[in-house]
Amino acid sequence: MNYQRHSYHLVDPSPWPLIGSLSAFTLTNGAVMYFHFFQFGGYVLLLGFSLVLLTMIVWWRDVVREATFEGHHTAVVQKGLKLGVILFIISEIMFFFAFFWAYFHASLAPSIELGSIWPPKGIQVFNAWDVPFLNTIILLASGITVTWAHHSILAGIRYQAIIGLLLTCFLALIFTGLQVLEYQESSFDISDGVYGSTFFLATGFHGAHVLIGTIFLSVCLIRQIKYHFTKEHHLGFEAAAWYWHFVDVVWLFLFLTIYWWGSL
Repeated sequence: MNYQRHSYHLVDPSPWPLIGSLSAFTLTNGAVMYFHFFQFGGYVLLLGFSLVLLTMIVWWRDVVREATFEGHHTAVVQKGLKLGVILFIISEIMFFFAFFWAYFHASLAPSIELGSIWPPKGIQVFNAWDVPFLNTIILLASGITVTWAHHSILAGIRYQAIIGLLLTCFLALIFTGLQVLEYQESSFDISDGVYGSTFFLATGFHGAHVLIGTIFLSVCLIRQIKYHFTKEHHLGFEAAAWYWHFVDVVWLFLFLTIYWWGSL
């Protein structure tokens, strides 16, 4: 009766979708309360964030268990998961497309309220060839190291894959540190008109994606150390690598448009 006559994964009943939905509901309500200065809004926000983080940890723990130890991720299942990751990245592309659209809408035809110039008067923009260019080199280097790790996994060279992942996470942390330093040195903030809002929304959400990608790759590093990945089964790492390359490409567009072209 327990023999499975197909290669698909029928997921066992799980509490995490319901708990994740309630956690996200708590998080969003806490954010609204916090932004509108409601009493205890900050505590509700912190509670929601903690619940979402906990749900992510235990849910992905179950996915790793199903893939690595229970053998549910057959070739057919992996194909579906790859398609899901691709569609997710496409949705992320549309997400950043909205920010670029807003930036070009404001910059290509500056309104009278902006003084009909771009950047608006009073905005001291960053020099694209200082920290932004250094961060570009760092991210491109991290793309090389994560590709090295990928090829090492395919070749069965475990220690090189570990070194490649370590270097990628290290470069990602350096990028984040330089981005925080740049924000601290900024002469404008998110409330300084359309330039401040588009700049900090685009670069800030990219920074958030860098942090998410760093966590993603760090988990892959731990799994690689624990012998979870093989030549045939390393979909978790592939998803992290694809996501990281997406983050790299978005930064290149940010550098070329907002930092370089926007400061001409």
